[in-house]
Amino acid sequence: MNRQIRRLTVGILVLFGLLFLRLTQIQVVQAADYTQRPDNHRQVEADFNSPRGTISSIEGTVLARSVETGSKKYKYQREYPTNELFAHVVGTYSIQFGAEGVERRYDDALTGRLAELQFPGFKNPFVERTTAGNVVLSLRADLQDIARSQLGGRKGSVVALDPRTGAILAMWSFPSFDPNPASSNDVAVARPYRDLLTLSPDKPNLARSYRERFFPGSTFKVVTATAGLESGRVTEATPVFPKVRSYTPPLTTRAISNFDGSTCGGALFEILKVSCNTSFAEMGAEYLGPDIMVDGAQKFGFNDAVPIDLPQPAKSVFPTDYGKKVRSGQPGKADIYENTPALAQASIGQNDVAATPLQMAAVAAGVANGGTIMTPHVMDRIEDSLGSTVRRYEVNRWRTAMSATTAETMRRAMIGVVDGGTAARVAIPGVEIGAKTGTAQLGTTPAKSHAWMIAFAGPPGQQAQVAVAVIVEGQEGASEQTGGRVAAPIVKAIIQAALSAPPTPGAGTGN
Repeated sequence: MNRQIRRLTVGILVLFGLLFLRLTQIQVVQAADYTQRPDNHRQVEADFNSPRGTISSIEGTVLARSVETGSKKYKYQREYPTNELFAHVVGTYSIQFGAEGVERRYDDALTGRLAELQFPGFKNPFVERTTAGNVVLSLRADLQDIARSQLGGRKGSVVALDPRTGAILAMWSFPSFDPNPASSNDVAVARPYRDLLTLSPDKPNLARSYRERFFPGSTFKVVTATAGLESGRVTEATPVFPKVRSYTPPLTTRAISNFDGSTCGGALFEILKVSCNTSFAEMGAEYLGPDIMVDGAQKFGFNDAVPIDLPQPAKSVFPTDYGKKVRSGQPGKADIYENTPALAQASIGQNDVAATPLQMAAVAAGVANGGTIMTPHVMDRIEDSLGSTVRRYEVNRWRTAMSATTAETMRRAMIGVVDGGTAARVAIPGVEIGAKTGTAQLGTTPAKSHAWMIAFAGPPGQQAQVAVAVIVEGQEGASEQTGGRVAAPIVKAIIQAALSAPPTPGAGTGN
């Protein structure tokens, strides 16, 4: 009898333990997910009958706020004064469709459920205030506006960040959308507008800057060069690649040509300066091989999503399967694999290589920051309703892409690309700029390509203060000059503004 009682007691305790674990999972671990579900009507009614905190840019431009509706059912509605300018970052907040962007990521702060915002009366019991917190972003409204005006009506993205901290300074994608009708309390307004966004082939509601992937083209040569230097198989002086118009990788008869039938070759700085396809394809295929190339790409963050504090960032991709080894390499060279021809193409940013603009900005930032890529982020701080800071973003390292020695070599190499190379159009007197252009061919007739540029910049002799990635999609033609010609003016305008004094608090754009 005692044995049966003990078994029964143990069984009951186990069941209570499982119940406790399940309740903990629901009420603690999954609490945010359940809270943000559009069908959580009780929470929806509570949230839309209480003021929600504001979202603002670093200099104080209000990007999102709650306004009174005059309705008895829902007293408040979300309003976005800058319309489409920050839509992909700030997101939307809807009764029917839930939250997106910063509205979703920092929902606990905006609703006052963040621990630091609880019991505000303890600090000053004589001041009446809400527990809702305000989120201050690291983005500058002036840079965002410049990115929009420079890109104009062309599809593409602009990402600017501080390589020293990972703080996002600007992140604009076109086409964009107006979050106001998308967040309307009136379902007759919100649903048709959201359907229109979803059905549009231009995907205006997709943040192309961090949720869409593109061929990075020749901007990827920075990754290939870095992998070569880190491996020791490439130095500033060796190898010296032959000056040729085309290169045929092992195991194929399909040649890889330089743009416009040009002839190029030489050591590292020279081939990066003119963006020599043949040399970098040979470097990746015959000097480095799959293991070094895959490892080098992954050190930059490829095959992983950049851990930005926004929902659902896309994972940039560098292929990892190159088949079986066919033959051993010669001394100082790589082994040859079944898919070595694909590796040659991947080494110049083609084939199955795909990257987000945010990822390529991180590549430039890694070179600029001594080899360390800081975690990109859009939140600068969270304030309570009286403006006191209750939490700041904790700056931290994401990746060590290369050694400090390699970073210094690559920094000088990228400065050389601006000094008389394919990125010469981005040069600014009195500013030290390193860059790499890219032209990613799309294989269309007539020829079209994505025009790329990545860059970093700062005062001469000092650490770079800004890293930039720009892509302008589907440009006519496919010349190596396409990236330098099309993307350079955008990069230049962003750098000039970023290195100037930021606007004073409250002086940002409001349109």
